Amino acid sequence: MNLTEALFARRAVRAYTSHKVEDDMVRRLLRAAVQAPTAMNRQPWLFSILQDVAQLKRYSDRAKTLLLAQMSGDPKTGHYADRLRSPSFNIFYDASTLVVIGAGERGTYTDADCWLAAANLMLAATDAGLGTCPIGFAVPVLNLPEVKAEIGLPQTGVAVAPILLGYPAAPVPLVARADAKIVSWSR
Repeated sequence: MNLTEALFARRAVRAYTSHKVEDDMVRRLLRAAVQAPTAMNRQPWLFSILQDVAQLKRYSDRAKTLLLAQMSGDPKTGHYADRLRSPSFNIFYDASTLVVIGAGERGTYTDADCWLAAANLMLAATDAGLGTCPIGFAVPVLNLPEVKAEIGLPQTGVAVAPILLGYPAAPVPLVARADAKIVSWSR
């Protein structure tokens, strides 16, 4: 697969097999992640790899509780309430691996740097036949002091980009994308 094919093939996967992603593959994807551009070459990223099913389930349950408490009356996120209340819903979609991309401390461009690394990781995973999905629902729980300690982030650190990684349970259909909306083009 070439880069253009990976760009057009990558989609959010929300159904995974239980097959664990091999350590060598995770390391290969991390090598791709750190090739991302970074502001002033700071390379702020830190990576936490979570493959313990019980730990992921515990974080999912805590995240759902936090999100439900925060979304009261918010029409944008309120439509997720029924799903978040369901004991069977796992915000990690039962993926075998969660890669948390974070930084030792938040700086002006830290979030952008981490998301650029996440994009590289997701494209490399697509090329390798793996599925990925960014999980914004996980950010609040991953930034709790006790969870940061459990996943190795310093207390001054921040979890920015939680990315699921695993073997898709089924092919993921392509979703149509709108053309770029150009609002200005100065010449």
